[in-house]
Amino acid sequence: MNAATTPAIDVRGLNKSFGDKHVVSDLSLQVQPGEIFGFLGPNGSGKTTSIRMLCGLLTPDSGSGTCLGYDILRESAAIKRNVGYMTQRFSFWEDLSIRENLDFVARVYQMPQREAAVRRALEGLGLADRAEQLAGELSGGWKQRLALAACMLHEPRLLLLDEPTAGVDPTARRDFWEELHRLCALGMSVLVSTHYMDEAERCHKLAFIANGRLLVQGSASEVVRSQCLATWSIQGERLAELADRLQGQPGVDQTVVFGSSLHVTGHDAAALEQAVTGAARAAGLHAAPVDTGIEDVFIYLMNKSGTAEERLAS
Repeated sequence: MNAATTPAIDVRGLNKSFGDKHVVSDLSLQVQPGEIFGFLGPNGSGKTTSIRMLCGLLTPDSGSGTCLGYDILRESAAIKRNVGYMTQRFSFWEDLSIRENLDFVARVYQMPQREAAVRRALEGLGLADRAEQLAGELSGGWKQRLALAACMLHEPRLLLLDEPTAGVDPTARRDFWEELHRLCALGMSVLVSTHYMDEAERCHKLAFIANGRLLVQGSASEVVRSQCLATWSIQGERLAELADRLQGQPGVDQTVVFGSSLHVTGHDAAALEQAVTGAARAAGLHAAPVDTGIEDVFIYLMNKSGTAEERLAS
């Protein structure tokens, strides 16, 4: 198979432990060329460890597979040369300019024609007008753009992005995702971890991970359908109290307040309808069935996996 048909990532049964803690357990996933694959899970779920195994920075304890056609156990050096990895934290020299930071990265990669590569990166990511600005003076969105430019310097075929938009304002997040889709249209493959549900919906495929285990994967619609959940929305005030009253009622598997609405979710549609409509009527509130959303499913799966609810906030 050629690069256009070979999966960008194809791994099976990856495991990684640190001491007595099993951080990643039997991870298997496949990312196709030109695809944005979203990796979702709470902090400590194993996302970063998984990404580091994929890009050759960590060796799995067991399992097998390829990244860009290279064996993840035997060809980690080749993987590193062909992958762009963007970490959670901004890790550039803040007292150097954007141009100087990119030139430093190009020297680390021992790139020929460094000046031309840096110029392409500056122009491609809209950084040319700020090339002489110190990295320490940049806002979160511009730091993020610098980090992406550094990832792109050596023209990788795959980007591995670990929560790249954490702490970035909504406008910068939107611009970042538009850039990702532009790159994928050119044939780039992307695996990106995120906590944001609006970002999850912009991915071609998703995987939910908790406690080191992959729970479900597929397109957003496939993930939602796989759980066979019904959802009702109740509008009004004092919804937290109503949620407490509904907990444990027949048909009610989950209650989550979203602003001025309460989502009540369960597998038994008939029992759920009876519980919700009765509770809403008693409280003088309006209830109606709604489509189950990706966030409803995410919270449901995290709770089902035994992950503490407070770790889901982001």
